Amino acid sequence: MLARVGLFAAMLAAAGVPLYIHLPRYVTVEMGLSLSTLGAVLLGIRIMDFAQDPALGWLTDRPSVKIKNWAIVGAVGLAAGFWGLFGVQPAASPVYWLVAVLIVIFSSYSLLTILFYAQGVRLAQSGGSDGHYRLAGARETGTVLGILLAAILPSVLGYRGFAAVYAVLVFAAVVSMARVWSRDGAPEAPASLGLRAVLRSKRMRWLLTLGLVNALPVAATSTLFLFFVEDKLKLASAAGIFLLMFFAAAGLSAPIWAYLARRWGAKRVLVGGMTLAIVSFVGVIGLSEGATIGFGVVCVGSGMALGADMVLLPALLSVALDQEELEGGAGFGMWSLVTKLSLAVVAAVLLPLLEQSGFVPGKENDANALQALTFGYAVLPCLLKVAALFLVLALPRSVRGT
Repeated sequence: MLARVGLFAAMLAAAGVPLYIHLPRYVTVEMGLSLSTLGAVLLGIRIMDFAQDPALGWLTDRPSVKIKNWAIVGAVGLAAGFWGLFGVQPAASPVYWLVAVLIVIFSSYSLLTILFYAQGVRLAQSGGSDGHYRLAGARETGTVLGILLAAILPSVLGYRGFAAVYAVLVFAAVVSMARVWSRDGAPEAPASLGLRAVLRSKRMRWLLTLGLVNALPVAATSTLFLFFVEDKLKLASAAGIFLLMFFAAAGLSAPIWAYLARRWGAKRVLVGGMTLAIVSFVGVIGLSEGATIGFGVVCVGSGMALGADMVLLPALLSVALDQEELEGGAGFGMWSLVTKLSLAVVAAVLLPLLEQSGFVPGKENDANALQALTFGYAVLPCLLKVAALFLVLALPRSVRGT
């Protein structure tokens, strides 16, 4: 069962990397659109998500809803959306085409993510907190394998080739999960269903706030990663290797973080992971052109820190949903919303500001533009991570998962 969960997690993760890392460069360099245009498009889609993600969570919690059927709908939409984005060159109106395919992709991705994590709550319920952390370790290991696949294939096969391979991965993941989708293990009489019940819970409000603040630095570094490597460090040929190092470190560390959380408690382990992330961000600030080794060390350190976030935060959320007898769909619908809201904030604020500084992707940029790029990629994420660290240190005892 864990292998099937891991495969499905890999499929979702392989969709996430191009959306967060490759999309900014693809849209600005390959499609010829501006950073401000991309920011406006992503902000508009995120506004749609405010209503869509909680609604999807509420819908999938209905006992009459066939989980397997909705999973198939989401998978078809995700595969078709990726082919439309990376496999088709629009003859005219690239902005409208971009909006259309991103709506399909993000909607399908949200649906599958909510279904998948809510199913995880039901699968791990009988195991208590340890069950959630064991499932999280397997799930997030699969997540990183999918991320590695998505990080490597675009540079080897091109985006069109990646889209074709991804469609096959979607099919394999859907088939593997066919016998896993079930409502067995769901609370027979949940405390309540829907967004209102989630927001009434102090634990859920605290965790959602932490999730939003903690996701902001990840969104900033993911959005600006290729720009920083190619335009600041002038190491475009090594971008794929850096991505591989970053996500390999996250994947290899995921089971270790899960083990440490079971032994020492989630709060202590999160503090350690976030401290490592802050140190890594500080290490980026002093890097100059051609700093291959230095940035490689940063990739490993920040990748390990990401592994802690990937394992522990969803597991803490699962434990809270389980213990308060809330259905997983609504909880992870809100979790999906705050995670994607972080990308919207970054896209709507950081990209236009970067453009105003004079930065142009793929062109020669002056010192002021590169300084703005460094601020957005390293300094701002460092400050945001410090804020997230203080939130973890102030976690109420009922939220800690210890």
